[in-house]
Amino acid sequence: MKIGSFTFVLHSHLPYVLSHGSWPHGTDWLNEATAETYLPLLDTLENLVNQGISPKLTIGITPILSEQLNDDNFKDAFVDYLENKIKSALADDKEFKELAKFWQNFYTRLKINFEEKYHRDLIGAFRRLQDEGYIEIISCAATHGYLPLLSKDTSVQSQIKQGIKTYERYFGKRPKGFWLPECAYRPRYAWQSPLQVVSEEKSELRKGTDEFLSENEIDYFIVDSHLLKGGKAIGIYLDRFEALKKLWGRFAQEYQPRPEEIEKMPYEVYLVNSGSEEKKPVTIFSRDPKTGLQVWSGEWGYPGDSWYLDFHKKHFPGGHRYWRVTGPKSDLGEKLIYQPEKVEERLQENATHFVNLVKSILVEHYEKTQKAGILCAPFDAELFGHWWFEGPRWLNLVMKQISLDEEIELVTCSTFLKTVPATTVVSLPEGSWGEGGFHYIWLNEETKWTWKYVYQAEQEMEELLKDFGNNSDEKLTDILRQCARELLLLQSSDWQFLISTWSARDYAEMRFLEHYESFLRLANMARNYKEKRLVDPEDWTFLGDCEKRDSIFPDLELHWFKEIEFPIIP
Repeated sequence: MKIGSFTFVLHSHLPYVLSHGSWPHGTDWLNEATAETYLPLLDTLENLVNQGISPKLTIGITPILSEQLNDDNFKDAFVDYLENKIKSALADDKEFKELAKFWQNFYTRLKINFEEKYHRDLIGAFRRLQDEGYIEIISCAATHGYLPLLSKDTSVQSQIKQGIKTYERYFGKRPKGFWLPECAYRPRYAWQSPLQVVSEEKSELRKGTDEFLSENEIDYFIVDSHLLKGGKAIGIYLDRFEALKKLWGRFAQEYQPRPEEIEKMPYEVYLVNSGSEEKKPVTIFSRDPKTGLQVWSGEWGYPGDSWYLDFHKKHFPGGHRYWRVTGPKSDLGEKLIYQPEKVEERLQENATHFVNLVKSILVEHYEKTQKAGILCAPFDAELFGHWWFEGPRWLNLVMKQISLDEEIELVTCSTFLKTVPATTVVSLPEGSWGEGGFHYIWLNEETKWTWKYVYQAEQEMEELLKDFGNNSDEKLTDILRQCARELLLLQSSDWQFLISTWSARDYAEMRFLEHYESFLRLANMARNYKEKRLVDPEDWTFLGDCEKRDSIFPDLELHWFKEIEFPIIP
């Protein structure tokens, strides 16, 4: 008898970097993630299938990542990247010998698989695994916009609708699941800008994130466990950042949780509907906090094991890593040489420990409720391989062990819902899986200025389309469509994350301002063209450059940015 089910949910995402730099920030981010995560993950899934095991992995591939992996410029650059990694390993041969050979073999195998096994079509390889029933692929917002902080419902609508449209183009059907960027959720309430200067500024009733998903026939999304339990994990940052304090204060006045007699548990699925109209509720799966810490933590979780490959120390100039973690507090000078032959034993032990932990949690839930629950384990995919080099091999061992366990069923999220549909409607507060449980990482004193520009651009986009959106002039339409692309790229949550964490901060600020300035110039160009029918030739050249540089979402529809499809009924 099955006492419960288990699913990994991996979220694959990178910001749009093609045509926006190479090294140290730019296309090489995409090359690294593909070499260290996406290709090894594909190989892991294929190996399991070849052993007669269906991995039943739930994986999100963001629309903007799909666009990049399918781009011929990326495919050519990636082959060059692999060849350079092979050459640099050959150059290290005298100093590191067997370890240099290890990297030669690693990148050679990747190059062969990319070109001969997958025919340079990684998206097609994932699609085939889904079509054959081995995995489930879910979608995400178009450019990973941080939905709760966007100032217009048309922006939320555009991010979600473009995400679904891109998914259909690459995977041939509509997605059943949706990864909200940063697991950030906002219910319906009277919203005000967190940047408001005038206290008399009016609030506006805004739809909940779940409502947009329901309207677009999405069955489920993922939330952090603290949201399920009432959103108490806010942390200390509300006291440090006035904009956050104001936003939370206004929300807290509006939010009235529904009276519920049940104890909400992360091992059961629930329905959410924050609107007053009759809409189909959307199911939520909740992140399990206990198993999450075992994998997320680099200090005392599995990735911090002393025998695993160290992420930080790299050999110049090729960038190969020849050292192991050594100790949780070891500085770079104390790192010892990596010994691949020591790793397999640690992987086996860590995988078995994880599976036993999963089983104990599901047994405890079953004994308490007499119901078979589901343990949902969501992670950023890039953790496996990129940050934790041995991660894909660990995933392989865990999925194999669970598939052979007679008491645990390995499932995708949709498979579970077919047999155990949610029946109880609950209310959720606003929040995310970020530090503090709220919006701190994306809205703070270091990033507040970016939201001022985002809000200005969102307002201008709506006004442009209200003024000119019904025009049939193809040239004007081209300008407006590129405006919309630049707005979507401007809304990417990655820029605030990189600024807040001081990770590639200069690059993030440069990219943000680049898209903002491009949007403003194109918006001004649209008005000049419509009003005067005369545009400076340099502006037409600029439009062409933007279309070539940011050549994403060919199926974008302007009416998404103009007005919401299903207005709120008073």
